[in-house]
Amino acid sequence: MPPKGTSGGKSKSSDVPNGNAPPGGTAKTAAQTRSAKAGLQFPVGRIHRYLKQRTQHNVRIGAKAAVYTSAILEYLTAEVLELAGNASKDMHVKRITPRHLQLAIRGDEELDTLVRATIAGGGVLPFIHKALTHSGKAIKNKPEGA
Repeated sequence: MPPKGTSGGKSKSSDVPNGNAPPGGTAKTAAQTRSAKAGLQFPVGRIHRYLKQRTQHNVRIGAKAAVYTSAILEYLTAEVLELAGNASKDMHVKRITPRHLQLAIRGDEELDTLVRATIAGGGVLPFIHKALTHSGKAIKNKPEGA
């Protein structure tokens, strides 16, 4: 039977009630997330949980798989947001809209092949066929004497 006053579960704080280190002992270091250890903003623990949920036959998922997946997702997100931010700056607005995401993704060849989805509210890419453009060569000059 555990002694009274303990919860029985993992404790993130020190086991000492007043929070001070015991005499002659060392204080516990603060808990650090796996995202912080990897230097990422995306949640490594949550992605690891999602990877475990999506496997069949309860296959083991290594710890590095979640870190690698988080790094890839963070890189792709940063890439898309940077290009969409540039598109919004070109239009002199401060807010990124689905139109800016559409222009950013379709403007980049590699992202265009990766994201083959329809973006709701993204509109279409600006394109005018060359046969429809008005140029000086398209109009033939009539002879003046005719």
